[in-house]
Amino acid sequence: MKKTIRIIITVLLIVLLFLVRAFEEQLFYDPLNSYFQNDYLYKKIPSLDRWNLLLHLFYRYIINSLISLAIIHLVFRNKKIIKFSQLFFTISFLVLIVAFFFSLRNNLEGGYIFTFYIRRFLIQPLFLLILLPAFYYHKKL
Repeated sequence: MKKTIRIIITVLLIVLLFLVRAFEEQLFYDPLNSYFQNDYLYKKIPSLDRWNLLLHLFYRYIINSLISLAIIHLVFRNKKIIKFSQLFFTISFLVLIVAFFFSLRNNLEGGYIFTFYIRRFLIQPLFLLILLPAFYYHKKL
């Protein structure tokens, strides 16, 4: 694939990540979104359907992960990097979703910051921002 085509597709995938974020209210069930914007300072955690929330977190994580894997593939074109990234995304999801579930189950007794950041890693493509420079650095070694 030509370099210009790879760049165009990569930019389109990045735009797709922005669109997932822009339409999150319409696409995903997440009552914690408004809670973490302001309510966490003076209100208890809102009532929520935990299983529906976990399911929608899974959907969003999968969408972001697939787009992120496509970007990593286009940038590096290396099967080992893709396999490592797939494993990294899978293990990260399992660890984060279990921690998030137990934090919700305990009604954020460990503090809202812990749950906020776990949720942030689940709903945002932060691992892409971590892996891209790491792979680039590794490639330059």
